[in-house]
Amino acid sequence: MEDLFGREVELARIDRFIASARQDGDVRLVRGEPGVGKSALLTAAAHRAHAAGLRVLRASGSEFEAEVSYSLLNQLLLPLSSEIARLPPAYRDALVVALGLGSGPAPQTLLVGNATLSLLTAVARKAPLLLVVDDIQWADRLSAVVLGFVARRVKASPIGVIASSRIGTESFLDRRGLTEVTVEPLAREASARLVDARFPTMAPHARERLLELAQGNPLALVELPATVATSTEQFLEQSAVVPLSERLQKVFALRVAGLPDATRLLLLLATFEGSGDVGVLRGLTDLTDLAPAERAGLVRVDDCTGVLVFRHPLIQSAIVATSTHEERRGAHLAIASGLTSDPERRAWHLAAATAGPDESVAAQLEEASRRVLQRGDVLAAIAALVRAAELSATTEDRARRLAEAAYMGAEAGGVSDATTLLADAQATSPNSAGSLHAANAAALLMVNGDGDVHTAHRLLAGAIESGEHGWRADDAALDEALHTLLLLSWYAGSAELWAVFHRAVARLTPAPPLLLSVLSRTFPDPVRTGAAAGRDLETLLSTLDTEEDLTRVMRIGTASVYLDRLGDNREHSWRLVRQGRDGGAPRRHLSAIMHLCLDDYLTGRWDEATELAHEAQKVCSVSNLPFLNWYFAYNRAIVAAGRGRTDEAFKLADEITHWALPRGVAGAVAIAHHPRTLAAAADGDFEAAYQHATAVSPAGVLAPHVPISTWVMFDLVEAALRTGRSDEARAHAEAMRSAQVAMISPRMRLIQHGVDALVLDGEEAAVRLEETLDDPACERWLFESSRIRLAFAEKLRRRKEFSRARGHLAVAHDGFAAMGADPWVARTLTELRATGFRADADEQPPAALTAQEFEIASLAASGLTNKQIAERLYLSHRTVGAHLYRIFPKLGISTRAGLRDALSGQNVHRPHQPILD
Repeated sequence: MEDLFGREVELARIDRFIASARQDGDVRLVRGEPGVGKSALLTAAAHRAHAAGLRVLRASGSEFEAEVSYSLLNQLLLPLSSEIARLPPAYRDALVVALGLGSGPAPQTLLVGNATLSLLTAVARKAPLLLVVDDIQWADRLSAVVLGFVARRVKASPIGVIASSRIGTESFLDRRGLTEVTVEPLAREASARLVDARFPTMAPHARERLLELAQGNPLALVELPATVATSTEQFLEQSAVVPLSERLQKVFALRVAGLPDATRLLLLLATFEGSGDVGVLRGLTDLTDLAPAERAGLVRVDDCTGVLVFRHPLIQSAIVATSTHEERRGAHLAIASGLTSDPERRAWHLAAATAGPDESVAAQLEEASRRVLQRGDVLAAIAALVRAAELSATTEDRARRLAEAAYMGAEAGGVSDATTLLADAQATSPNSAGSLHAANAAALLMVNGDGDVHTAHRLLAGAIESGEHGWRADDAALDEALHTLLLLSWYAGSAELWAVFHRAVARLTPAPPLLLSVLSRTFPDPVRTGAAAGRDLETLLSTLDTEEDLTRVMRIGTASVYLDRLGDNREHSWRLVRQGRDGGAPRRHLSAIMHLCLDDYLTGRWDEATELAHEAQKVCSVSNLPFLNWYFAYNRAIVAAGRGRTDEAFKLADEITHWALPRGVAGAVAIAHHPRTLAAAADGDFEAAYQHATAVSPAGVLAPHVPISTWVMFDLVEAALRTGRSDEARAHAEAMRSAQVAMISPRMRLIQHGVDALVLDGEEAAVRLEETLDDPACERWLFESSRIRLAFAEKLRRRKEFSRARGHLAVAHDGFAAMGADPWVARTLTELRATGFRADADEQPPAALTAQEFEIASLAASGLTNKQIAERLYLSHRTVGAHLYRIFPKLGISTRAGLRDALSGQNVHRPHQPILD
């Protein structure tokens, strides 16, 4: 009671009232809408007054018979029965008879009022007194007269009166000089606090719907969740009409009970019609009957917009609750007759007016569900299909529609009823277990449950093979099943499973749909088939601005991943993210975040990538989609690796592997080697980097059906060169050239030319790389272009081309610094010093050391071994040892441990200082 979820202002007023009442008397009238918390506020006032030392007398007008004289006064004064006996005889007898404590002639009301005032004054001499009366509008007439008499005379005495009354009803009190307190509905923030405290596990979209319906009414916030259906889908129906609890119905139904039948039916029509457009309503009925509702304050019509608005959404629920079946059916039919241009709404109203099977209405609802699904409202689409199933004329149609609804729920994610819908479909018609929608739903539910990818693939592939679809490319269920089979094959990363998928796609007649065709070439094995699909992908990308089917938007993004066209999808990916945040399909929300995170990593938006990955992992948890969590662990891992947080990167990669191996998700196992490779390279451990890169794909091979191999090609070659594996580096570069990876995308061309410049001798490859780096198309790939510049500059420095190397190093430094890639910043600065660059004239190496000796000494002082220094500087470990043998006497030291102090004493340049232009 102390908090009242946002009623701090009212409680502060009550405290001031109690303070004034105990001294000089005070009267307050608390007014508000039904259910907004007047009773709770009065209860709080009673508790606070009692705690402050006041004696509290309380009664409620709604608990007694209004026709029984002095019934409320009886309950209010009954605790003072012993004090009544001490009153003067005239007052005592009047109260005894009025309160029903004894017999006698009925006393005059004025005498009862004076007797009550005398009684209360006598009691208040011992302790300040507070009278608390709830729902004063229901008090019997004589009690109201007496209480009004008392209230007007409590000034200058330690007696307070606080009463509550509904807005729109007259008070029992003389309003002159009376202080009124209007209790408003809870603010949204306070409403959210109340809901979170009472229903901490409520799904976010259900919570938002509850807040919208209750409009700050505390009673509604507390009782609505218990009266609506438990399924999220039914709770989230677009209609504002929801079932009311007994108390809510009492509160809101009383507001409409006194309306004429014609007015009530008009409001029923307005409730079902939904838009509130007066022009539409005028076409359905005579609006003259609206006047009583307007005068009662139940609705208002905005003269400027011509829109009818209900004072509170639950008034609509009360109107429906007090109507008959035939009245509701008639309203729905009337609305449907006027919706010839809106087939979706027409189908719903016809369905609401239909009691038994009706295949015509069921077919209209089924078609409406598909249009709704394209717009992204999965829950509404499922609700339409479930209702269509209820109206189906045959068990086969009912089972088919339930199975499709189950698939929609499983594919979208976050729909708790998908399993139940699938079970209902199979129970309705056991033969439906072989239908594609049922198999598709079962496969998705299986993957998200146990994560058994291979079993799910066999189940779905078998259903596709035995389906009665005739391999028609326009069969919607077959198309959806093949899209799911593609994902399962990618998860498994198995050539055998991919072969099953490709055989199925090849059988489609007359040809696979364009989107499926592009996905089948860009996603499984982009090295071999991606480049040839580029033109078709371009066609798909050109449709994004006008594409209304959000599932297609998501899938076009997926087709773009390995051809590096995610930048063309960013705006549309954000569209899916925003819709997901507003309660849209979680799986589409997560897919869009996947695409944004990948693009963010490549283009250096690492802070955004990390933030989005955390958001996605929360969505996975809330929406019960644990299978997809690994992907965002990967996104976090590659950023952690790039920023030198090696332990975090390896920990996340290990989590992915431990989760994926027992489930057969080989694709995730391969991907987990990417952050390990990058983290090892950032640490200067190129032997480990090489081992992890070749675990993805061996040197000299671009493994089929392992698309992540294109993301570690440069890492593999660089690590091979730094560990003395020149033959392996050249073999991998040759494999890249043979596969023509440069044709896949500008990023692949950059990587190909970067690798060639490292492994090939001569100036031709170097010039080609510099031309590529100068191409604006390569500027997007900030991390990889910076890494390639750094590696290329290291080679230039070894060739004594210091000025040319410094140009690339300066650009690379700025790129790494912008991303917060600290290990690479440090490496870049190291290379700059090796070229003779100094940020400050005072920060020169010791005069006795050459630039190379100074660099070796600095690396040794940082803790690197001779082997690690050799890998970094492209020297043999023996050469490094020989340099150190000469360096020690020049610095006046005899052991490696003295290097740090010797160099710091010379005021040498620190690795993390920024470069000065």
